[in-house]
This record gives sequence, structure tokens and C-alpha cells, in this order.
Amino acid sequence: MSDKPTDKRCTLRDIRHWARDDHKFPMITCYDATTARHLYEGGCRVMLVGDTAAQMILGHDSTLPVPCEFMIQLTAAVRRGAPKALIMGDMPFGSYQCSDDDAMKNACRFLSHGNADLVKLEVDMTHAPLVHRMTHAGIPVVAHIGSRPQTVRAMGGFLSSGRTKRVADILIETAETMIAHGAAALLVEAVPDEVTERIVAAAKQPGSGRPVPVIGCGAGPAAHGHVVVFHDIFGLSDWQPPFAKPIYNMGEKIQEAGAKWVELVESGRYLRDGGPYTMLDES
Repeated sequence: MSDKPTDKRCTLRDIRHWARDDHKFPMITCYDATTARHLYEGGCRVMLVGDTAAQMILGHDSTLPVPCEFMIQLTAAVRRGAPKALIMGDMPFGSYQCSDDDAMKNACRFLSHGNADLVKLEVDMTHAPLVHRMTHAGIPVVAHIGSRPQTVRAMGGFLSSGRTKRVADILIETAETMIAHGAAALLVEAVPDEVTERIVAAAKQPGSGRPVPVIGCGAGPAAHGHVVVFHDIFGLSDWQPPFAKPIYNMGEKIQEAGAKWVELVESGRYLRDGGPYTMLDES
């Protein structure tokens, strides 16, 4: 799967098959068409247009301030860059909390205007009716459980989850409830591996018993797939979580290239030959 991608479009069916076959799959955040194109050519077939754009693109200190329309536009851009990737649109804070009707309208726009394949929303047990309604409207839902960054104000910071038996049991129950209400996949963030193992074991489609894909974000090796933030593993962020240490220092390379550009201009060597354009002969 890490080989060059084929001409076949990646779909929800593919990640279901990978989960069934215990074939680990990577997912990475992406926010623009150019990066999406290069990631797809590198073999990344599953991309999350995450609300982390608030931090990585807009410079905020949390995911909360990013507008829904902005997220939809980013999702559409990633689709244009990687037309055959599986694209997950991340519903930002405020796009589904106010009312289920608003949530439905916004989710529909992620699919119709953003051209997303799925939408992701951070959930607890109270979101079960919304997941059910979206699913029956033809909107594939990824239920995000565990640590939920959109609750950062209520929690007083970014916290891990599921580290006590009581909370772990709640997460298992939430996972089972989301699946029973139609969730197409689960995303589990910042929980111990033992909890992820229990969630994977419980994540079965009603009736068929086939696995429901479980994507981990710093949730141990048991998940079917794993997601990290692009800027973290490419060395572009000032701080990385312990599960997403850089595999390449792109930030350093950009600084080096920037310094070369500054030197080229300040030295007077840039376009010293006059440049590529000449006056037309009008005779």
C-alpha cells in the first residue's frame, strides 16, 4: 500500500478491507492541493483535512477558531490535488454543536462542495442520534473518541484519555454505540494501547461482524490505521506530541533555502543577466 498508488480511487470499501485483512494503513493530515499531490504520489492514499489547520495554517493555539467554510474550501483543495485519495473532512467546532439541522447542512456541504468521502466529528454518547441521522442520509461518519481537542476549554488543556478503568469502559461503550448508530469508522486519540485493543475487538459491523476500521492517533499499535499531523512528522511545528516525532526536518531545509534566496537577492546576483523577457521588435 505504500507503493505508488494505482489509478483506482481509494474508497471506504478499501479501508474496510484493510481492517479485515489486518493491513495497517497510514493517514496524514493535509491542507492544500500541492502537498496532497506529492503525498499521494508518495503512496499516502488516505488524507485527513484536519481542523488542526487552525494551528498549522492560521497560527492559532487550538483547533477552535477555524471557520467551517474555510475547512470546506481546504477539503476541496486537497481533493483537487489528490483526486483518487480517500479524503476525510474534519467538521470544526461550532459546525455540528448548535443543532442537528445545522450539522446536517454542514456535513452535506463537506461532501457536495468539499468533495469529501467522509466527515469526522468529535463525539460522546449524546451524538448517537446525529450519527444515525447522518448515516441514513448517506453521509459516512468517522466518530472521533478519546482525547477530543475541541473540548480543550472545558477540560482545561489537551489531555489524554482512557487511563482509568471507568473512563476506558465509557470509551468502549461509546465506540459500540457509535457503530450501532452507523459510524463508518472510529478515530481514537491519545489512549493507552490496552484500550485501543478493546475498541478494535469491539468494532464490528452489526449483523455481518466485519471489522469497522479503527484509526489511532497516538493510541498504540493495535489500531487498523494511524494518523499524524503533517507538520509534526515533517519537522515544521515547534512542538510535536510524543507519538509524532519528525521523520524529516523540512523546517530546517526551508530555512536554508530561505537564506539562499536572501543572499541571492541582497548580493545583486538575482536576474543579473537582465531576466527572461526582452522588448518586442515593433518595426
